[in-house]
Amino acid sequence: MTLKLKPIARMTSMAVAATTIALGAAQVRSQNASIVRIDGSSTVYPITEAVAEEFQISKSGSVRVTVGISGTGGGFRKFCAGETDISDASRRIKESEIEACKANGIDFIELPVAYDALTVVVSQDNPLSSITFEQLNAMWAPEAEGTVSSWNQVSSGWPSAPLNLYGPGSDSGTFDYFTKKINGEEGASRGDYTASEDDNVLVQGVASDVNALGYFGFAYYLENQGRLKGLAVDGGDGSPVSPSAAAVNDGSYPLSRPIFIYVSTKSMERSEVEEFVQFYLTQGVQYVSEVGYVPLQSNDYEAALTRFNNGETGAEPLREGL
Repeated sequence: MTLKLKPIARMTSMAVAATTIALGAAQVRSQNASIVRIDGSSTVYPITEAVAEEFQISKSGSVRVTVGISGTGGGFRKFCAGETDISDASRRIKESEIEACKANGIDFIELPVAYDALTVVVSQDNPLSSITFEQLNAMWAPEAEGTVSSWNQVSSGWPSAPLNLYGPGSDSGTFDYFTKKINGEEGASRGDYTASEDDNVLVQGVASDVNALGYFGFAYYLENQGRLKGLAVDGGDGSPVSPSAAAVNDGSYPLSRPIFIYVSTKSMERSEVEEFVQFYLTQGVQYVSEVGYVPLQSNDYEAALTRFNNGETGAEPLREGL
């Protein structure tokens, strides 16, 4: 899978906490432009940012779209407080977040937009090529904090070099997903690792350290695969599977997951928000693979658009597994 289009290059701009997509000085200076405010997952960000840019072009500067990267949890806090129109999320909304939205009179529509192959990475100089769930648990379990500090403590055949871990912070939906999948409980993780909500920080850390290991969304691995090695993952059946679109589609990659946007029904009353979401689920679908994620089935996008147009609120799966 080769990435060659410009949305990936724009991912390096995520060092800022909130990014305004700018399409030219005249458009940005427009005092009359309507604004669509989005925040949340850094994993979903590349898709939303690409869609936002193209949507603004289509609107000739009459609409501005701002996209932030507070992490899934941070995005939901803003969303449920009524500060944003749309929340990017790399996991489903939690019951506590639903209650927070309800307390503030915020109702929403859940829309899956793509699949991600969460990727475990090491530097190109690291000889490791695959890893098991059991080994990941030995590294990342809460009880590993302060005790598991070298590679050979995880596996006797590995070197006695320091184990330097990089991963998302606790506001990240990727953190929630990974800890549930690997450690059996959402949020259960050792705390003595280098954490960041900006995946580019994690990329830099792992790429520059032969003794490092980290995890983040598939698109960030693809953009940096000249510097990083994506490990094949054995989910417990003895057959490691490398992250790829094909492995996601055939169900063999054990760390694949759907990713979402959540839309406030209050915000849907504004035409710019309604049109942006419709654009996202139609013309915007092409950018899913271009930025490095795996598209849903075409009938899934049709079903998501029907859900949105019908105003079907709540967090029920669109179908089993989605």
